[in-house]
Amino acid sequence: MATLVTGGAGFLGSHLCERLLAQDHEVLCMDNFFTGRRSNVAHLLDNSNFELIRHDVVDPFKAEVDRIYNLACPASPVHYQFNPIKTVKTSVMGAINGLGLAKRVGARILQASTSEVYGDPEVHPQPESYRGNVNPIGLRACYDEGKRCAETLFFDYHRENKVDIRVVRIFNTYGPRMLPDDGRVVSNFIVQALRGENLTLYGDGSQTRSFCYVDDLVEAMIRTMEQDDTVGPVNIGNPVEFTIRELADAVLSKIDTNSMVVEEPLPADDPTQRKPDISLAQKVLGWNPGIELSEGLDQTIPYFKTRIGV
Repeated sequence: MATLVTGGAGFLGSHLCERLLAQDHEVLCMDNFFTGRRSNVAHLLDNSNFELIRHDVVDPFKAEVDRIYNLACPASPVHYQFNPIKTVKTSVMGAINGLGLAKRVGARILQASTSEVYGDPEVHPQPESYRGNVNPIGLRACYDEGKRCAETLFFDYHRENKVDIRVVRIFNTYGPRMLPDDGRVVSNFIVQALRGENLTLYGDGSQTRSFCYVDDLVEAMIRTMEQDDTVGPVNIGNPVEFTIRELADAVLSKIDTNSMVVEEPLPADDPTQRKPDISLAQKVLGWNPGIELSEGLDQTIPYFKTRIGV
């Protein structure tokens, strides 16, 4: 297979490129390096089946490929709120350009959507049939609504132009190659603990998240791409739910630090609960996450120790 991965030098994209190369794909990695890093794929550059291209998906692109994974978009609030208009353009124009390419060359294309399409959910856990509770004019809307619009485009191209699509909705994912300053809770807590800083808990820490290790996530994405039973959307995430305070305690238990937990005001539109219903993934993909939070933290913390030099 010849496979294009947009956002391929990012956290998720680099792990996906690595896995695809291990499966003998020819991988074209496309990234504009806003949140992606060349260092994430530096170890792949000598592989003759790997090619890295600097390009922004907002601008049209061409490639002769069989598969397209559309991962291009900043995914943490710090980064997607930095330039919200560009975030919307990345989601919408990136989808249009990727779908246009898939239509021209007859490729199958997968959209990396997000649990953020559910907003602050009133249904728990969240099944794919839930339509969400999103504030369309809030600070997070550039990401939430951009991804929702991308899903709309995928299904309209599928219905109108018979483009072969797959859509996954990704829940909180963590692991090596996350950016230390991305503002996501796992990286925040680990970096703060390693630096001896207090862990910033927004609200009282009772809000919940479900944390999926990156290797499990990539496996589910590839399985979604290569099955023919559903175009999606398919929830991908770990259904084991933790409060944010429990996560903070887990991080502190694994790092020798004097850090304590301090509370700060809860950001606007921050979801109070987030847990995937993965019944469809279990049925169609035969997939369950296999790496528990404790094991995943053990594999993630050493990366950050090296990254920030402690």
